[in-house]
Amino acid sequence: MDENDERLARELAREQAYADLLYTRLDELTGQVERNLDQMQASQHASTHQNRSERDSFVALYEDRLSLLRSVSRSVVFGRLDTDDGERHYIGRIGLFTPDREQLLVDWRAPAAAAFYQATSADRLGVRLRRHLIGRGRTIVGLEDDVLDQSLLDADGLQEDVVLHGEGALLAAVSTQRTGRMGDIVATIQAEQDRIIRSEHRGVLVVQGGPGTGKTAVALHRAAYLLYTHRRRLEHTGVLIMAPTRGFLRYIERVLPSLGESGVVMLTPGDLMPGIETTLRDDDAIARVKGDVAMAELLSRAVKQRQIVPERDVRLRIDGTELTLTRDDVRAARREARASHRPHNAARTVFARSVLERLADRYEEALRRAGRTVLPEDRPDLLSDLRHEPSVRRAVNLAWLPYTPQQFLRILFAHPERLRAAAPRSLAPHVHLLVRQKDAPWTVEDVPLLDEVAELLGHDDAPDEALARDARAARERDVDYARAVLENVDTSGMVRAEDLAAQVARVRDGRSLAERAAAERTWTYGHVVVDEAQEHSAMMWRSLMRRCPTKSFTVVGDVAQTSSAAGTHSWEQALSPYVEDRLEVFQLTVNYRTPRRIMDAALSTARSHDLPVTDVSSVREGSEDPLIERVGAADLNARAAQATAALYTRAIGRIAVISAPDRIAALIDTLRTVPSLPHVGSGSDGVDDEIAVMSAQDAKGLEFDAVVVVEPSELLVGHDRGAGDLFVAMTRSTQHLGIVHSAPLPAGISPAR
Repeated sequence: MDENDERLARELAREQAYADLLYTRLDELTGQVERNLDQMQASQHASTHQNRSERDSFVALYEDRLSLLRSVSRSVVFGRLDTDDGERHYIGRIGLFTPDREQLLVDWRAPAAAAFYQATSADRLGVRLRRHLIGRGRTIVGLEDDVLDQSLLDADGLQEDVVLHGEGALLAAVSTQRTGRMGDIVATIQAEQDRIIRSEHRGVLVVQGGPGTGKTAVALHRAAYLLYTHRRRLEHTGVLIMAPTRGFLRYIERVLPSLGESGVVMLTPGDLMPGIETTLRDDDAIARVKGDVAMAELLSRAVKQRQIVPERDVRLRIDGTELTLTRDDVRAARREARASHRPHNAARTVFARSVLERLADRYEEALRRAGRTVLPEDRPDLLSDLRHEPSVRRAVNLAWLPYTPQQFLRILFAHPERLRAAAPRSLAPHVHLLVRQKDAPWTVEDVPLLDEVAELLGHDDAPDEALARDARAARERDVDYARAVLENVDTSGMVRAEDLAAQVARVRDGRSLAERAAAERTWTYGHVVVDEAQEHSAMMWRSLMRRCPTKSFTVVGDVAQTSSAAGTHSWEQALSPYVEDRLEVFQLTVNYRTPRRIMDAALSTARSHDLPVTDVSSVREGSEDPLIERVGAADLNARAAQATAALYTRAIGRIAVISAPDRIAALIDTLRTVPSLPHVGSGSDGVDDEIAVMSAQDAKGLEFDAVVVVEPSELLVGHDRGAGDLFVAMTRSTQHLGIVHSAPLPAGISPAR
């Protein structure tokens, strides 16, 4: 064994000893929480409702803590910092302390850990040496030292405890085979990524970057960082993560738990409106109309047009008394209701009250003319009689009918004359595209329209205000009670009164924060993360902005990869109307996924089609150029299946076959006839399969070890943004890109020599 190997062996043994100490402490804490949980679950003192709430709240808190400890039980530590003042800090996924509160491990999100990601030889931030600990389970199998203080290099080379060895933590991470699930990058966050994750910007922070630059990982780590740093603010409001597909949500679902966080709300655009779940898409022409911000004006006009003044006066008969509800009465009541600036359904109360008051005046006059005595104290009874009179109720409803959002939009789209009457000038030539049957299924593009209509219609908010007052009072009582409980229960400082009080409220409600937030359209989040944000229309941005009144957003995307006909071309144009100067755009410039040989081909194609690509540099050269094969049209699917089978035989890892949507079913059928292949998945749901066939839109945000693109010209002409789809398809691979075609290749792709 040479000197370098001896040095490495000594340092590995030293770091393993410290890792063993950490895992021992982690096991102690896990055991303590398990015992507390067992005792609480076995408790027999829950004889009253309050006792049961107390017990259930402790159980839920201990279960959350146990889930966190178990999530890091095989990979708790990954780094070490040696500082100028002689201190040594180990960095990990959570913070760990001895029973005497001596720190053993620094949480990666803590300020003390920032230098692990930000220090450079030019700006050391007080760091002499940064060590990456490469683990496999609980075993430290490799070390990588970044020497920032040159004094650590003695005249003969390295000091005794410095190791320069191995491929490097970053390259090791990006070169490994994909698992079908995104992993955290907490051990390999780079300086440009860390600046975004820890940014204190309080408005909309946009992360623009080309494929493979780690945009999604950065956004998720930023969410974890904010939840850690601003826990008291965010734990009661939550964080919304908006992702493009349900398959993508499954792909990223393990990241936040591995970083010590859960309880976030994760939705797709088709799930944003409670009660609606859809993945159906409108064609480009319809999507453009529905996504146009002018739709907000159309819908506002359409709602106002359902506040109707009758064509003639309405004759009524109340207990033998003839009354007339005049058009002027209705017009005045409508004016009064609109002046309240309340949404349609809530303003209806004002309208109805105004109509009833006018009718009551006429009713009293008619009664007096008939010789009856009418006293002021009779007024409530008269109003009640009018309110319950069927003919009066019918007249009020005809003038101002209450609606649900779904009911209103179905009726509107089924009546071309209403659409034409409500359309602003810019949409007038296109509203015929919106016409459809009342029972037509909802599409993703309908969701922001339903949300807009829900805002316009509203509901009576008086009960909500009363509930809010009751909730605040209950919260204060819960905190006081929790403090009293904790004085008599040994929790070793692991439970705060505020945490217990919040858990009591959750137990009383019976739902988690995520469940409550997802079920309430008007829930407002403390922070919103929007992934693949370039796909969102102006109308969807209106819906998303309503979810976060403070406009605290992390928005990630790449305008060069836009597929939606109504998608975003410019971050400033899409977002500045909501935040003005509180918009900050960061650029990620390093591609960690796609090798240079593949990325160069993708960039050449993108530039040939005038896509606004971001210049990026790949950290890996790659070992293979794209493999391009031309075959006859009749043999296309069969050859794609053969190419996929050859890759599977190489044990290359996970494989995506990407084609135009119309070809997917045939490709799946062909692949499933190949006996050597495992089950073949379909669409973004295929993220769980070793081989999946999907469209470019399904593949957004995902990555695979190998990709086979079938007939790229079909992707290009599939819709208005086909060039973006082709760019997406060509940049999903970490190792191998194959292209099988029969038609001429799109511009920018060099044919096989």
